[in-house]
Amino acid sequence: MDPAGTLEDEGAFEPTPLPPSLVAFLTVPPAPPFPPGLHLRKLCGIVWCYAGLPDQAEKVFEPVRAFGPPVLFGVQPMPYPSLQSMFDALYPPGLQWSWRADLLDDITDEAIDLHVRHAAELPTLHSTVHFYPIDGATHRVGTEETAFAHREARWSMIIAGVDPFPSQADRIRDWVNEYWDAVHPHSVGAAYVNFLMDEGTDRVRATYGVNYERLARIKARFDPDNVFRLNQNIEPSAG
Repeated sequence: MDPAGTLEDEGAFEPTPLPPSLVAFLTVPPAPPFPPGLHLRKLCGIVWCYAGLPDQAEKVFEPVRAFGPPVLFGVQPMPYPSLQSMFDALYPPGLQWSWRADLLDDITDEAIDLHVRHAAELPTLHSTVHFYPIDGATHRVGTEETAFAHREARWSMIIAGVDPFPSQADRIRDWVNEYWDAVHPHSVGAAYVNFLMDEGTDRVRATYGVNYERLARIKARFDPDNVFRLNQNIEPSAG
């Protein structure tokens, strides 16, 4: 993702009003650094990553500080590895996951109402919904220049049911599927390929969009027997 601005002649920098943000529905973990009054509350969280000039950061975040007030505010300078590992303790290895995803052009008022309704029913502590912003270089590349086709999308959404106990498998899966069924009509009809589960050939085709047939011909050239198929598979085609 681009820094919040552009580098121009001789390093001039023009900050944008606000960096793109990751938006999430979540349940507040019952542990530090979260205050006890917020433990286990279902909230909407926003994560910003500003990678611009440090002396511009306060100006860029003025709208954030002016809005609200939020129930918790933790925007501050930190090393990038700290941001990347911020939630590692909450999601240790061994958890079971069930998820569905979509790409979005926009998040309409009608879709927001559906998200709020279903996110209010987060079934377990670890379950969550994320909206990742798609910005910058993604929109400067043509639809058919790479395998990724949906260059017009502005958000990548993932609905994740997560829990350590196998007894919760049906519960998290049902919540994910009901949620996704409700909001899918408000999507572009495809997802980012790494966020697909075992959803069938039609979903793989939709994800690669207009590029699928070209990729199938490439597959036929380099892997005509479809040896490399334990993935979101593109079947070889000579057509």
